[in-house]
Amino acid sequence: MKITLKSILLSCYKGECPSPKPKKKVAKQISLKRISISDLSHPSSTLTEDLSISLAGSNLHVFTLAELKVITQSFSSTNFLGEGGFGPVHKGFIDDKLRPGLKAQPVAVKLLDLDGTQGHREWLTEVIFLGQLRHAHLVKLIGYCCEEEHRLLVYEYMPRGSLENQLFRRYCVSLPWSTRMKIAFGAAKGLLFLHETDKPVIYRDFKASNILLDSDYTAKLSDFGLAKDGPEGSDTHVSTRVMGTHGYAAPEYIMTGHLTAKSDVYSFGVVLLELLTGRRSMDKSRPKREQNLAEWARPMLNDSRRLGRIMDPRLEGQYSEMGARKAAALAYLCLSHRPNQRPTMSTVVKTLEPLKDFKEIPIGAFVYTVPSDDSSMKELKDCEAPKEVKKENGHHRHQLRSPKTPRFQSKTDPRQHSASGLNSPEEREHRMNAKHINHNLRT
Repeated sequence: MKITLKSILLSCYKGECPSPKPKKKVAKQISLKRISISDLSHPSSTLTEDLSISLAGSNLHVFTLAELKVITQSFSSTNFLGEGGFGPVHKGFIDDKLRPGLKAQPVAVKLLDLDGTQGHREWLTEVIFLGQLRHAHLVKLIGYCCEEEHRLLVYEYMPRGSLENQLFRRYCVSLPWSTRMKIAFGAAKGLLFLHETDKPVIYRDFKASNILLDSDYTAKLSDFGLAKDGPEGSDTHVSTRVMGTHGYAAPEYIMTGHLTAKSDVYSFGVVLLELLTGRRSMDKSRPKREQNLAEWARPMLNDSRRLGRIMDPRLEGQYSEMGARKAAALAYLCLSHRPNQRPTMSTVVKTLEPLKDFKEIPIGAFVYTVPSDDSSMKELKDCEAPKEVKKENGHHRHQLRSPKTPRFQSKTDPRQHSASGLNSPEEREHRMNAKHINHNLRT
């Protein structure tokens, strides 16, 4: 029996879902006009046969609930990855014998929480968009399950988890500057693809928790439950109820419900700001004026002197100053309250592309020790200063001292001290103090 995407999705609206026999995937995907959620908003509406795409042609697999229980070991707590607005996510593993044409691989299985903030419509939206859109910076949807009231989605497994976890979790190594720019660049390319596809898509929920990372920190957009088709023809925007995440949503969208591609650009600016500052978009634990990151930080983004004060302290100065200024200037434009003054995602991608290759500039931590007298001051003057080396990306790089490098170097022969009468008890005490300072600086 041939099962079409039309029949599957319409039957899912009625709470039923056919369970087809496993079929081999068709290698070549059928290229037809992409269907949208609006085509299925009314189950009584008739779709033309041109919009009917076979499941095999869409490259999606229809899993049974029993299969997903096997894959996840009955949704074992040991395989639990996390939980969002859609519901809990578990790690699983697909055996190469499960389905013909489906390779063995780790997967992430997302189960719709019937009591959660999202429902069947968001699940259906995800199937429609990710079932038809394929890109290196979009998470891959492998298949789904629609059995009675159960709604599940099966994705490729992303071993690094979300950007939110990598950027904000405690007691872990901070993301290096180059990795942050790589993530920003990859996420921007994902948004650009959505905005410039034949039938443009507005993502509407761009945020750190929806950016997933593979083992190489390649960013991929996930969670398309709130995505919308962009305006068509002479329309300038899509009117819709306000949904999304506070702190990321564009101000004009919150006020009017008018959704455009520039709404996504604003949200991207917020995430870029999070990467620069290491702060969350909304943080109620901070002083009131600092709780909304975009409102607090934007005035400082175009001031290089003030920018250094808001950069993520966990970077410990290990970043390209020129790259930071360029990224901050881009974030400033993205966060404009006037949508027409925000750049397109094409401009954003072009701006970010060279920044991911800017190297971190190591700047050693400054240590100041109060001298006890003139002799100790002389010893401190003999401390090695950071040596300036070649310029890179338009900036001076400073050479970090190795912990093993002596901080104090005698410029005279020890025998000269004795001959000059500098071996007095007072002088020996000064030298002992210098050794003590040297030991503290080393450690």
